[in-house]
Amino acid sequence: MHKLRLLLLAVAIVLAGCSGASEEFDVPPAAAGLAQPDNLSWWSRAAMDAYMRVSAWRGERSGYIALFARDGVVIHGDAAGWKDIAGRQPMTLDTQVRIASMTKPVTAVAAMILVEEGRLGLDDPVAKYLPEYAGVRVASSHEPGPDGAFPTRAPAVEMQVRHLLMFASGTGPGMQASPLQEHWAANGLHQQASGGLRERVAALAELPLFEDPGTRWRYGVSADLLAAVIQEVTGQIIGDFMRERIFGPLGMTATRYEPPADERDGMATVYTQDADGELVAARTHYDPAWNPGGGGLVSTVSDYMRFALMLWNGGEYQGVRILQQASVDQMTRLHVPEGVLASGGPDGSGGVDGVGWGLGMAVVADAEASAMPDRDGDFWWSGYYGTTFFVSPSTGLVGVIMTQNEPGQYSGINYQAYIVQGLAFGGL
Repeated sequence: MHKLRLLLLAVAIVLAGCSGASEEFDVPPAAAGLAQPDNLSWWSRAAMDAYMRVSAWRGERSGYIALFARDGVVIHGDAAGWKDIAGRQPMTLDTQVRIASMTKPVTAVAAMILVEEGRLGLDDPVAKYLPEYAGVRVASSHEPGPDGAFPTRAPAVEMQVRHLLMFASGTGPGMQASPLQEHWAANGLHQQASGGLRERVAALAELPLFEDPGTRWRYGVSADLLAAVIQEVTGQIIGDFMRERIFGPLGMTATRYEPPADERDGMATVYTQDADGELVAARTHYDPAWNPGGGGLVSTVSDYMRFALMLWNGGEYQGVRILQQASVDQMTRLHVPEGVLASGGPDGSGGVDGVGWGLGMAVVADAEASAMPDRDGDFWWSGYYGTTFFVSPSTGLVGVIMTQNEPGQYSGINYQAYIVQGLAFGGL
């Protein structure tokens, strides 16, 4: 990381012709009366400006959007590259993008609203709301038996709502290759031919869990089950509840689940790389006929900044309280100390060093061990298409960074947003 910072500093000096000037943004401070904080350093802003433009020019990504706040006040915004390359439409701070897994923290906030109101309990059995899960079984082996079926046993503990928020429900498919993982992947939410969220989630109860609930963090459908629970409690589609209780009160006017194809003119095109490394439009596979809890939202950097500032400010934004401080504290403390994004064997080895999990989002447990540009206690999450947000309580820095690139065989992981994040931290 030290060498990376020196390299980025050198790039900033070489490309000193970039102004680092901020584009105009329309995001009020987290609360009235906040003092105007210092901006990021000039070299940091210039380096971000240079990196995003050069990366877009080289075709690594079609474009970038970034917005940063400090001590509750937005201080810098920048956009570079193209919203749509063929149409020569530039990326702007109000470009709508698919945020994929950045939907998950929103679903978690929706659940915590119901917890505060006493309509949902963290210790409630999931089967109270989704009766199919009363008979769920745990795989005693991730390899099928001679008959092709996976041997199973009863779970040692009942799956609870808190396990869904912890991403420790035992549901898959996870990131560890095994026959059970393949079985889950072949029968997942998006592989089912039809049905809304409730019907799709019910079908998953037939699949064996990977481990006992509460045992370990696993990437899977926990947020989708949580959305189905929210729908059962409220009687509303999850997108309607989010709009009524989160998006509307926060002024997130551009945030919604992905609309039908004929209503997507305001959205950025998602790209990927072909065999020659050239950007080509990707096929997105989201079905707007149903709203999952783990993905599917479309937003802008300005809208998501309002959401992030609400969390930074203990659940309140511009005098509108979404959650109590105690609920935000509960969400952003470590509930799972390690194993986030583990891609090792079935034993759960591996994961992102230094990163644990709260309720609905990642929490930095050990910044020294982490390869990310972060501080202890930071909380964050990212999306499949190269979007990320972070809140750094110790520094007061909040950021939302978005690209639109589907990782694939020829494009690799979406690390570009983390470089921009590192440049922002370097400018404190």
